[in-house]
Amino acid sequence: MDSIQINIKNSSTNPLPAYATEGSSGLDVRANIEKAITIKPLERVLVPTGLFIQIPNGYEAQMRPRSGLAIKNGITCLNSPGTIDADYRGELKVILINLSNEAQTIEHGDRIAQLIFAKVEKATLNLVQQLNDTLRGDGGFGHTGKK
Repeated sequence: MDSIQINIKNSSTNPLPAYATEGSSGLDVRANIEKAITIKPLERVLVPTGLFIQIPNGYEAQMRPRSGLAIKNGITCLNSPGTIDADYRGELKVILINLSNEAQTIEHGDRIAQLIFAKVEKATLNLVQQLNDTLRGDGGFGHTGKK
């Protein structure tokens, strides 16, 4: 498996993000907070991580939800996947929302998201007056039906 080099600064007391298993695609990212955050139902919060990264040009980082946090606590990431551009140098923060019916608490060091790195293809847009026809055409949002 190919690997890219990512420079990282960690201003938190948490360990560096890590892959939980050999086959994991995402690095677990932890909350860097001074006191616990209680998230009310349907409330959203911005949670700092204390992490700063330098992504090589041609790549992006994506902040994604953790499935265990979603199914067990109803907490997920908004703006998911959240794109972190190669030229961003600010602190990584995670937008969490509580979709459960009960208040949920995030503690310092809790794993709150996962970080994925992906290659980016730049597109060149060609302005045209008409697009090629396809069988599907402009059908979407359930157009192909339920089977």
